[in-house]
Amino acid sequence: MPLFLVERNFAEDLELSADDVLGIRAVNDDSQVRWVYSFLSADKRKTYCLYEAPSAEAIREAARRNGIPADLIVPVSEIQPDAIVNARAG
Repeated sequence: MPLFLVERNFAEDLELSADDVLGIRAVNDDSQVRWVYSFLSADKRKTYCLYEAPSAEAIREAARRNGIPADLIVPVSEIQPDAIVNARAG
């Protein structure tokens, strides 16, 4: 499944409850989008989220349905430094 980095900007501090997360997951599941993890800025107003999804449009649709921004969506690939070092050593 393709990977995407999603930047989100919020007008207020982001606070998520367990119910919020469960609701987001339900919509994402329906959109075939998987939220892998997120980084939250120190001021709690920006997130950088890693998603698996069939397309950027699927992420936009899930974000729209969840009522959250998706300001920038960038297709990415994964680099694992330990795997590179281990391959070189082997």
